[in-house]
Amino acid sequence: MTKPAYSRVLIKLSGESLADPSIKTGISYQVINSIAGQLKEIQEKRVQLAIVVGGGNIFRGHTASINGMDRASADYMGMVATVINAIALQDALEKHGVHTRVQTAISMQEVAEPYIRRRAIRHLEKERVVIFAAGTGNPYFTTDTAAALRALEINAEALLKGTRVNGVYDSDPIANPKAKMYSNLSYMEVINKDLNVMDATAITLCRKNDLPIVVFNITEPGNIRKVIFGEKIGTYVSKE
Repeated sequence: MTKPAYSRVLIKLSGESLADPSIKTGISYQVINSIAGQLKEIQEKRVQLAIVVGGGNIFRGHTASINGMDRASADYMGMVATVINAIALQDALEKHGVHTRVQTAISMQEVAEPYIRRRAIRHLEKERVVIFAAGTGNPYFTTDTAAALRALEINAEALLKGTRVNGVYDSDPIANPKAKMYSNLSYMEVINKDLNVMDATAITLCRKNDLPIVVFNITEPGNIRKVIFGEKIGTYVSKE
């Protein structure tokens, strides 16, 4: 396709997608600069881009709570980790000449704007990339749920979830080389088969509001562009 398939999207980036693949923790400046370069190419096509970042490469609240930490405290630490990733991604994007704003769901005005829906939409209309950090601002909610919520709030046409594998499989493709990848799924199939595309709250939000989800491999250079331009890669999740 010569024209983008979408005019406004929200991209969900896991924290691990910003790390060195061999380590899976911390921030790889080579990886983050590669992602920033791909995002710049899309932004130059006048596609409005919003991003939600995870924090699993720095701190994972759910894991900490399993090991005995208070769940709310662990989740707040995870929110702070997403802000670190958001600032790193903002820096990389601005080094590529892309005007960027970080908005956080918890107040930290010295480093980022507070999340204000109308202001976020105005940034997008002015062709700025908006990075949403700190999840929903509430414990017990994942960044997947934050991605679905923000996508709906800004009237995104699709939620694009970047992962380390090519799409959604019937089992772990890393552990099982014979795992089958789905090219298309309904929201209910994702829930009923417990496919772990996103958590159930996020899937339900998308289903109730008919927001399509595209799950794709973000580690492959050029894949963001392919998804934005409507190429058939990854797994497309939509209504029944």
